Amino acid sequence: MGFSSITSGCGCCSLGWKSSSFLVPLRSNSSTPNGVLVSPTNRFNRLRVIRPYASASSEPLLVKAARGLPVSRPPAWMMRQAGRYMAVYRKLAEKHPSFRERSETTDLIVEISLQPWEAFHPDGVIIFSDILTPLPAFGVPFDIEEVRGPVIQTPIRSEEGLKALHPINLDKVSFVGESLKILKQEVGGKAAVLGFVGAPWTIATYIVEGGTTRTYTNIKSMCHTAPHILRPLLSHLTEAIAEYVVYQVKAGADCVQIFDSWGGQLPPNMWELWSKPYINEIVGIVKKRCPEIPLVLYINGNGGLLEKMKGTGVDVIGLDWTVDMADGRRRLGDDISIQGNVDPAYLFSPLSALTDEIHRVVKCAGQKGHILNLGHGVLVGTPEEAVARFFDVARSFNFESVEEKAKVVV
Repeated sequence: MGFSSITSGCGCCSLGWKSSSFLVPLRSNSSTPNGVLVSPTNRFNRLRVIRPYASASSEPLLVKAARGLPVSRPPAWMMRQAGRYMAVYRKLAEKHPSFRERSETTDLIVEISLQPWEAFHPDGVIIFSDILTPLPAFGVPFDIEEVRGPVIQTPIRSEEGLKALHPINLDKVSFVGESLKILKQEVGGKAAVLGFVGAPWTIATYIVEGGTTRTYTNIKSMCHTAPHILRPLLSHLTEAIAEYVVYQVKAGADCVQIFDSWGGQLPPNMWELWSKPYINEIVGIVKKRCPEIPLVLYINGNGGLLEKMKGTGVDVIGLDWTVDMADGRRRLGDDISIQGNVDPAYLFSPLSALTDEIHRVVKCAGQKGHILNLGHGVLVGTPEEAVARFFDVARSFNFESVEEKAKVVV
């Protein structure tokens, strides 16, 4: 996402991506012995593998966990797993200094998205993009400035401003669809391809405030002074975002995460009035049109919202690091999957401390319905060695052997 390997010593064998058989360059289209069509692709000189739709038994581990199905170990990925902490990303950013260029050019999106895949082999490969990427496609242009970050020159705070909005034109985000298709082929079923969107309330904060804010005073006051403007804005965003989710799924996303990043800035009763209904609507639309796709909901600062989040109908609740995993599991129950929630700062700690914390989180989450992740995005300056350890430890778990030992004890 945008803005917005070593051996672990834990009994796991690091999977070497570069040894994968379908990375061997071919000169022309050909077929593998099992009849799978292969063809050379793009400037990365990797091989595209065109595979039939996966059956439930061959689904990526992350998708199984999202659905609450039995898994042999917790699947793992990281929010912001592609980004500035990686030397290879920083080198690419020197050549392409514009974030908009990096996140809106198909070749660059694919290359950046695959950087952590090649380095660490996570169980989820999330498209490198931004929650604001689709804004111009429904009438809200924006810029990204070096210091201020995202800037919307004409915030929408009036009925006149609402007139600029129009239905989402998916042709204007074709680079997202193209990238997801390539990622699906590049990963070849060995990991889940993840799409993501911003929730209506979170997107509206940028559109109303004109960019990032620490106080949210304009949009919060509009809840009381101009609900006749804010509700149509949120409704329009809901329709556009739902279409954008379906578009990502059709392009190849195995799972989609909804980021209500600033939903935690609302008191719980206000979140239930001004964010939850619109997330509910998105989930309903997507579940009707793409019933098999798991949806994840993440809110930063969600400790007071967990039970309300469960009521949105998503398949997975992402916990931030301020929620104790055991308490989160107790409050949410076993009938929904959870994601998280290692404190990103643990990646700056001794590797032994990081390993212990991962084991604690996984034990508290339980063996079913858990996707291992951080409680927030990877921080700038995070050591790549620590990221490698995170994924190595995730691969070291073996729930099946634990179950066998339990049977012997009994």
